[in-house]
Order: sequence, then structure tokens, then C-alpha cells
Amino acid sequence: MTDSPRIYHNPRCSKSRATLSLLREQGIEPEIVEYLKAPPDRETLAGLIRRLGIRPRDLLRTGEAEYRELGLKDPALSDEQLIQAMVEHPKLIERPIVVHRGQARIGRPPERVLEIL
Repeated sequence: MTDSPRIYHNPRCSKSRATLSLLREQGIEPEIVEYLKAPPDRETLAGLIRRLGIRPRDLLRTGEAEYRELGLKDPALSDEQLIQAMVEHPKLIERPIVVHRGQARIGRPPERVLEIL
């Protein structure tokens, strides 16, 4: 296991780019996972959610078209169903996520990731 943080990154997202820049300003070169090109599997995503200490619903990007199209607002959907939707449609995953030494933070605002470095 590397000691470098890992960032689940979308280069088209301004918050994701700002978080990556912040890490580099701290002298940290993270492992970059472009999760839209290499989506996490169910187990990886469930692990990220555990490390973040949130519910799967809290990781959903509710402004995405897929959120509406898939009816993900439905409170009857299980955590497993929400995780599966994010595995199948990684655009729904909130970003960026930084993982370091068993902890994770969402970079919104980007400075939040400094809590785990």
C-alpha cells in the first residue's frame, strides 16, 4: 500500500481540479483515479462510503440527469440499490474523494481533504 493519497478525480470538475491543485501545493503528488474512465466496483465504492462515514444517498450527485431519470430520489430505494446505480453510472458519484491512510474526505470545499493528510 502506498503512502500517497488517492484522489477520485474528474478533470472536468472545478472542485476536483482545485482539490488536486491544493494537494500539489502541499507538496503531495496523489495517485489519480479518473473514476469516469475507471469506475470503482461495488466493493470499492462501498468501502469509500464506509471511510467517508456517510450513507450511499449522501454520495449521490442529485443534479445529474441520471439521478432524475433513474428515480433515485425515491426514499424506498435501499443502500445496495443506490450503490449499484453509482457503479453503473459513475457520473452520479460526488467528487472529488481523497483517501489517505484508511480515511476519506469529499473535497467540497477542497480544504476538507487537509483533515486527513
